[in-house]
Amino acid sequence: MKKVIKSMKWVLFWMCLAILFNLGILAFMGSEKALQFLGGYLIELSLSIDNLFLFVTIFTCFGIAEHARHRVLAYGIAGAVVLRFIFILLGVKIVTHFEWVLYLFGIILIISGIKMFKSKEEEGIPNNSKVIKYLGKIIPITPDFVGEKFFVKRGKILYATPLFAVLVLIEFSDILFAIDSVPAAFSVSTNLFIIYTSNIFAILGLRQLYFVLDHLQERFQYVKYGVAIILTFTGIKLGILYFNIHIPILTSIGFIVGILILSIIISVLLSNRSSNTVKRGVK
Repeated sequence: MKKVIKSMKWVLFWMCLAILFNLGILAFMGSEKALQFLGGYLIELSLSIDNLFLFVTIFTCFGIAEHARHRVLAYGIAGAVVLRFIFILLGVKIVTHFEWVLYLFGIILIISGIKMFKSKEEEGIPNNSKVIKYLGKIIPITPDFVGEKFFVKRGKILYATPLFAVLVLIEFSDILFAIDSVPAAFSVSTNLFIIYTSNIFAILGLRQLYFVLDHLQERFQYVKYGVAIILTFTGIKLGILYFNIHIPILTSIGFIVGILILSIIISVLLSNRSSNTVKRGVK
């Protein structure tokens, strides 16, 4: 529990830092841009929560020790910072020249939201052996983990370890999630600075947020449905732009926050009810 409390303190630290940054945007760029940052931050944070549940499943499948998870997450988040910049930069350029792409983004988000309602935790996770097999075609891989090392040299041959295969899988999953999160960010702004900074501030606290969710995942198992609703909402928001209908940013922020809070409350209540039922059964 001490580790969870420590992680929660760091999560709050990154959130406070995001709020301070947003106040800076308010002072130098105005209230509209500040609201756009807040909307983008909340969308990315809510989608990242679902991404972290996938990370929990991946680490469990591979049997990764907690100390090694810290290293994988650190490198994974660093990679996500670079990849998001590339995706967002390309997205802004495409949207600037082809505005109709926003409607396509809306359709993608609606489909993703509907799929998330039906999907299971294990869906979309490649089999452990397949990941190692594909990676093994590029570089030889050791049969066992070697501490927290990604690579080891044996003789004159450089080997990757299974921990590197996990890192590759984490980065690959982030690319898949970027297909949802980047278009979702365009539902609140098309400003490169606003979209990128709101995404990055949400990503920076993921390492600590992971360890909170890892210990409390049973209490938040229904949050993914809230995320699915948010995805669908952002898709609809982009889609109706075709009919020149604009949903105010404040309305979007209120909806996202409300759905997140409601999904967390429902998760906690249902998890408490199920645990109480189990206790009665044991008695």
